Amino acid sequence: MSKYQYKVQGVDYEVEIEEVEGNIAKVNVNGIPFEVELQQPINAAKHPTIVKPKVEAPKPSAAPVAAAAPAAPAQPAAAGAGNAQKAPLPGTITSINVKVGDTVAVGDTVIVLEAMKMQNNIEAEYAGTVTSITVNQGDSVMEGAVLLTIG
Repeated sequence: MSKYQYKVQGVDYEVEIEEVEGNIAKVNVNGIPFEVELQQPINAAKHPTIVKPKVEAPKPSAAPVAAAAPAAPAQPAAAGAGNAQKAPLPGTITSINVKVGDTVAVGDTVIVLEAMKMQNNIEAEYAGTVTSITVNQGDSVMEGAVLLTIG
């Protein structure tokens, strides 16, 4: 199926993924067959692409409109007003570098997200003050989940 070459602590590995069915993958590492269990099944049809939007200075907005009743409780309610900073990919929160009330500039690292054993710095997409943080260290988040709000 796919062949990859890795170097781990100075040792070269050739990994060939033969078959993936659900969360079980059959792989060969340097010619030795293994069956590995994936934490999440691979969706072969979708390969995530991280795209950073162009960021403009936030524009002043009119007073927020109050909703009569909350919509679906699928996402935690944002505690503050402003622009939502969302997770660009699924992973685990390993560090939160800001707290409510902190002032951030575009490009400041606000959260560190571990995905596929890699630490990913999540940078502020907006300049302003952190009005809410909707995750905690150790939380698992999905792509698109609101991490914090910058007003």
